[in-house]
Amino acid sequence: MATASTTLRDDIEEIMPGVIADRRHFHQHPELGFEEFETAKFVTERLQAMGIEDIRTGIAVTGVTGLIRGTAPSDGEGPVVLLRADMDALPIHEENDVDYCSMVDGKMHACGHDAHTAMLLGIARTLNDRRSDFSGTVKLLFQPAEESGSGAKAMVEQGALDDPAVDYVFGMHLAQDVPLGKIELRAGPVMAAADFFTVVIHGKGGHGAQPHLCIDPISAGAQIVAALQTIVSREIDPTEQAVVTVGAFLAGEASNVIPDSAELRGTLRAFTPQVRKQIAERVESIVTAVASALGATVDFTYLPLFPSTTNNPEISAIVTGIAKSVVGPENVSEGPLHMGAEDFSYFLERKPGCFYFVGSRNDDSGLVWGHHHPRFDIDEASMTAGMEIMVRTVLRMMNGD
Repeated sequence: MATASTTLRDDIEEIMPGVIADRRHFHQHPELGFEEFETAKFVTERLQAMGIEDIRTGIAVTGVTGLIRGTAPSDGEGPVVLLRADMDALPIHEENDVDYCSMVDGKMHACGHDAHTAMLLGIARTLNDRRSDFSGTVKLLFQPAEESGSGAKAMVEQGALDDPAVDYVFGMHLAQDVPLGKIELRAGPVMAAADFFTVVIHGKGGHGAQPHLCIDPISAGAQIVAALQTIVSREIDPTEQAVVTVGAFLAGEASNVIPDSAELRGTLRAFTPQVRKQIAERVESIVTAVASALGATVDFTYLPLFPSTTNNPEISAIVTGIAKSVVGPENVSEGPLHMGAEDFSYFLERKPGCFYFVGSRNDDSGLVWGHHHPRFDIDEASMTAGMEIMVRTVLRMMNGD
């Protein structure tokens, strides 16, 4: 409980044993996207015990929201600030030898979402104890299915940004490629838009010794893969960043048989809507033209997933200043652009806000394994700074000072 004699950092450090215990509970009980029923139940019970208002469950299957209304005197109602944590785990068998290891075979919190959920519960407790320090409303959002790219979009479509209408959105991610005590935050694009595509090439199968009687979909596929690489190298402005990757080439079962068909699967990455659109159009055009030139036909499927995660410049400047006050100016950097994607982008696409990275890597403790690795684990001390930055950001956005 906050008192006049304690600082915000004191209050957060006081509750950290409970935050760590919650994180380890989630780590032991991982659930995949849209299956986070027990996680959502645990979150809901924690929020109810705090006295959080207007708790809503079952949003996008397992999503949970709740409200903290500030009680400070104000001329108006104050802004509505949304804070998001993702809850889903990954289909990975954990290889760590720790007493909080996953208890579910083939499922693991290998990306830090267990910590994100525990941190937001700790942030909720801290802000709820300080309601008299701000006017406005904090909307807590616990999201399913970040890994599939479906959860944030589904929650937005089901009204998570409404009733009350959200003004600003904030999220963070523990980063295992960033050392403990460091914060990375940049204005503008942070993480790439990510789309997927599938190409089924239809040729004419036959004996491998009689290629002249066939239309070889493997040969066509190989030339399509090569041609696609010219999009970024020869058609995209060199000052832009983009990626076209074919990650799967599926064809044939025998060394002496030309199959009837082959399948390519790939992903596209870009940071601006214009480049994203350009790449998508050119992939389809090149795939169709190359296949046609070789006598084959194609079925092309394009699946748009994440928009680019893009921070509001003005709000990012505010969060950067807060981060520097928490961990020191020397420990806050812009960080690199990330070609990986994050579905928090669906919130930032609609509302101004900021998404930042909190260093969780500790070489001295051997906590060095990257995200989605079966030995991924974090230095739990990282959670303290991430929570303090978020709480101070909310208070600043509410009070405007």
